[in-house]
Amino acid sequence: MLRTGAALLALTLLAGCVTAPATTPQAQRPPVRGEAPPPMTPSRPQVAPSTGGFIAPRVMQLPGLETVVGRNATALANVFGPPRLEVQEGDALKLQFSGEACVLDVYLYPLRPGAEPSATYVDARRASDGIDVDRAACVAALRR
Repeated sequence: MLRTGAALLALTLLAGCVTAPATTPQAQRPPVRGEAPPPMTPSRPQVAPSTGGFIAPRVMQLPGLETVVGRNATALANVFGPPRLEVQEGDALKLQFSGEACVLDVYLYPLRPGAEPSATYVDARRASDGIDVDRAACVAALRR
């Protein structure tokens, strides 16, 4: 009897050291209407499907930005001087102009297929700490 109790105790302690067998992933069934989808598991990044066609950008319409919105890169350089940063991404272009007062990011996109990019969006922040500032005030501060 004492041997049986000791054997059971040894088996119980030993069972805590055993790991669970590895499982193979099973195919997931599609969720049933009204049922929550299964949790996402880490996998390859998903790439958004491309329409393959041209998508016209939205053009910002705010007072005080008339000297920026709609202008091409050359016209903007004539207003602000050479950009501090120029980033080309596909058919889009980001120009950054800066001074003591602020940093101005101007985003240029073609308005028609094959057209030269023109400014459609403007963002402005303080040069010292990156806090957003009035876009029109930044444009006025950076003009030559």
